[in-house]
Amino acid sequence: MQFVHLSDTHLGYRQYGLLERENDFLEVFDQAIDEVVRERPDFVIHSGDLFEYSRPPTKALLTAQKDILRLKEEKIPIYAIAGNHDIIMRKNALPPQILYRDFGLKLISPKKPFYLENDVFIGGAPYASKYNSKHLIERLKSIEKSSIEYKKRILVLHQGIDRYIPYEYELKIGDVPKSFNYCAFGHIHERVVDDFGDGKLAYPGSTEIWRSNEMEGYKKNGKGFYLVDIGGEIPEIEKINLKLPREFIKETIQYHKLKDEISKLNNCIKDLPKKPLLQLTVTGGNLSRSELYETINSAFSGTCLSVRSNYQPDLLEGDQNLLEMGKDALDIKNILEMRLKDFNNEKVSELATELLKEMSEGDFKRAEAITKDFYEGLYDN
Repeated sequence: MQFVHLSDTHLGYRQYGLLERENDFLEVFDQAIDEVVRERPDFVIHSGDLFEYSRPPTKALLTAQKDILRLKEEKIPIYAIAGNHDIIMRKNALPPQILYRDFGLKLISPKKPFYLENDVFIGGAPYASKYNSKHLIERLKSIEKSSIEYKKRILVLHQGIDRYIPYEYELKIGDVPKSFNYCAFGHIHERVVDDFGDGKLAYPGSTEIWRSNEMEGYKKNGKGFYLVDIGGEIPEIEKINLKLPREFIKETIQYHKLKDEISKLNNCIKDLPKKPLLQLTVTGGNLSRSELYETINSAFSGTCLSVRSNYQPDLLEGDQNLLEMGKDALDIKNILEMRLKDFNNEKVSELATELLKEMSEGDFKRAEAITKDFYEGLYDN
């Protein structure tokens, strides 16, 4: 028996405020469903963050509807949970996935924590913040108890684990039940496959480059989903890669080679089918940032969809020591928590950290949505 494990599609994400990037994420999802239909699995699992926002834009909703309906027509069931981006923080609010109940999507939720698919147990829970981890752990114990009598058992979660993201996790590896044949996780955008308990624990990663820091992982492991065979004792996992709509170029060059490197990059870019995204870091030299930005934007504004540049000048004597001293001390998350401790509310600190992260990436729409959901949750409680 085979199934597809898909996650973190983030439909509706308009990266850098660009309509073209919103369309790229939708295009990749269409491509993923094409590949699923080609593979003909027994079912599909989506482990969270189907959408970028808890109130997705119309085009994202219609794309999801079209592709989920296609799976129904092909008689391929799909099971899903809500990720942190899908969840509205208001009490008793429903995630947008519930809209596709009549189109064949089976939502795993606190009210319906598991399903059976041809004697395969598929159970799980939606995203829970670290402040609700105790409730999540209790829920996992209940799900594990319900699964015991079944030979094939799949656990579906959308959580960060301390083993893989030690500073931003919501769940410790020791809290994950080890009796499942396959633990289908979402939330981490890099691909992960690990031996765990009686089987495997896996993150398929995001289907598109959601943040520029995913570039290295993409070059090594690609983007896409997993095709999982659970017919044997240990699941066999195959990577299915998707072709991204456009290139995401991330380069670091030395200032004294700037002119030559700009020429080389433009020669590569001119042959690409679509305008790429360019993130360029220039090191060394001693000049004004505005002059550098003007030079880079002038060179690439006509050939790239987006140009984001960063300048790291030569360090003055003593700067390197200060930099090394400050690395461990400058923990923004800890600073925010300390500054906000007088509020006596951990959720306020968590909100501030999330807002800082989104706004530093220029995603003001996501920051606005997070804030709105947070305050609606306060009023409803």
